Amino acid sequence: MFKGSMVALVTPMTVDGDVDDRALAGLVEFHVEAGTRGLIIAGTTGESATLRRDEHVALIARAVELADGRLPIIAGTGSNSTAQTLDLSRAVGSLDIAAYLLVTPYYNKPTQEGLFRHFTAVADAVEHSVVLYNVPGRTAVDLHPETVGRLAEHPRIAGLKEAMAELDRVPKLRELCGDGFGLYSGDDATSREFMLRGGDGVISVTANVVPDLMNQMCEAALAGDADKAAEIDGRITGLHDALFVEANPIPVKWALQRMGLIDAGIRLPLTWLSEGGRDSVEGALRDAGVMLS
Repeated sequence: MFKGSMVALVTPMTVDGDVDDRALAGLVEFHVEAGTRGLIIAGTTGESATLRRDEHVALIARAVELADGRLPIIAGTGSNSTAQTLDLSRAVGSLDIAAYLLVTPYYNKPTQEGLFRHFTAVADAVEHSVVLYNVPGRTAVDLHPETVGRLAEHPRIAGLKEAMAELDRVPKLRELCGDGFGLYSGDDATSREFMLRGGDGVISVTANVVPDLMNQMCEAALAGDADKAAEIDGRITGLHDALFVEANPIPVKWALQRMGLIDAGIRLPLTWLSEGGRDSVEGALRDAGVMLS
């Protein structure tokens, strides 16, 4: 399915909190030129939880238009309601998207059987491929490898973004799901080792600011060149840490603003990066060779 470095894209906003179309167009071009292998639109990093339904649909539609077939668009349409997930997925179903990214239902803590039925119900009702997203640190529910294995049997469930930094899961998931099922790291700090152990790529926050280096690191790791992958990853390790000094996407939006790529816009309840976190992020950007405006 997908391979390599994919970006969990921020949603650029003006200082008033409106979605910034001009900046979105610039970000899409930035990633096309850097060789990014796919854009995830309106995921967690894209502040999906604060987007109105009409904004959510319009954002995905605009990203598809801007990408114009040059790289795949994966639409974040998951929620903690099966009915709402179906509604939003259907609303963007006619667009030229490559897949849906569906997060595990948050807050209501479904059982493994509930998770299986939730994802199956959505996959049964849509026409595009589905990529599952497991991020227990945000959702308070863990999609177990055995449940992923069951879901992988569905013809439209094609992959998993695994944000658990438990690398022993990778070979287990590969065994349960087969070689044709996409396994993508959702944890930048362990993504290199994730790929060396059999994963197919990463859906990255760090790649928002250094897409070229993340792309090169992924290519090396997927080719089995552990030394080269480690050398490249070593140049951006500081970013893997610094971009999470406060809740994502607070630090990465501040970083992109310092790079001159977006305005200083974010929506409550998130706030702009505090003074205490700025030195860490700026230092990591400079260490990675990022030009600041």
